[in-house]
Amino acid sequence: MTKTDPEPPASRPPSRRAPAGAAVLREDVTDAIRKAVFEELAAVGFARMSIEGIARRAGVGKTAVYRRWKSKLSLVLDLVSVFAEQGLPVPHTGSLYGDIRALLAVASLALRHPIASQVIPDLLVESVRHPEIADAIKTALLDGQQGVAAVVVREAVERGELAAGADPDRALDLIVGPLYWRLVVVKGPLPKGYLDDLAKSAVAALTA
Repeated sequence: MTKTDPEPPASRPPSRRAPAGAAVLREDVTDAIRKAVFEELAAVGFARMSIEGIARRAGVGKTAVYRRWKSKLSLVLDLVSVFAEQGLPVPHTGSLYGDIRALLAVASLALRHPIASQVIPDLLVESVRHPEIADAIKTALLDGQQGVAAVVVREAVERGELAAGADPDRALDLIVGPLYWRLVVVKGPLPKGYLDDLAKSAVAALTA
């Protein structure tokens, strides 16, 4: 017998029959649960977060949550993956400075997002006790950024701006590291011209 989400019942046309097969998961309910997960994480943190609290905040029953995810850990890993899918676009400005400056502009917006500024630091603490979280953060966030840095470095080498064998990981550290420290750890405002100066500093360090 086909099952569908029971929430909210008033919005389900009584005359429509659900397709046969596995449970039909309504996207609006899934989106409401994801939003509730983020709000719960920001409000109470991973350790105190519960399926009951998520369901209550989303306005659904616990059954609707468990149909989609088996645990709160699965929920959080899904949230990180969805956020990471937005990713950093690969810039193609035609110069190393232009590419780094473009990356900094996008990264500065991403690091101001509540998931990056509130949720990710909390998950990094929890990753000590939950290796799955550490693996998910690495896969979802670091691996994608390393791919972008590799393209930037490769194109700079092809243009003759960097020597062959330039290290993309070092480039990523120099580009994003100071920005992460400023926005996520220190949580200080960016002075006027900060991104321009940071891009110039990264270029100088990479080409030294």
